[in-house]
Amino acid sequence: MNSPLKFNVAQLLRANTFEQREQTGPAPERIGLEMIAVPKGSEITVNADLTPLGEGLMVDARITGTLDGECARCLKPLQRPFDLQVNQVFAISEGFITGDPADEEDDVPSVVGDEIDLLQTVIDEAGVVLPFAPTCEGGCDINTPEGVEVGVSGEEEERVDPRWSGLEKFL
Repeated sequence: MNSPLKFNVAQLLRANTFEQREQTGPAPERIGLEMIAVPKGSEITVNADLTPLGEGLMVDARITGTLDGECARCLKPLQRPFDLQVNQVFAISEGFITGDPADEEDDVPSVVGDEIDLLQTVIDEAGVVLPFAPTCEGGCDINTPEGVEVGVSGEEEERVDPRWSGLEKFL
């Protein structure tokens, strides 16, 4: 199965010119969170701008597809459009990024065998952008169970402490 998130960049690196590509195919893994995600095998489309940067490669990509999940309130199935924008720089050589080792917290992904893979970048971005607890659009139709009163949580009636009841006559 070819992943639409993998791009062969061999010719691009030799030509050293900007290139736009579109690839469509099945998602290689589940992309998203516990309650909502693009399922593995679901069709996604990747529109990518690939720009050589000398010893690196800049990828600006838009990933679209369909999210499947369930409402966090009523647990009804949800389907929503998925539209994610990612930017990632890939190193062609080891010395692409230099600086203080203390500043290099994140590893820059590398071009491996003339290919780049956006999968981890897309998974990371989806984890930040997607709602942790998705809900139905327009609210949920949840019926209140019998015997349960709807009110403000933590709101209590004002009750007088029996130990202080003798002081009421002074107020």
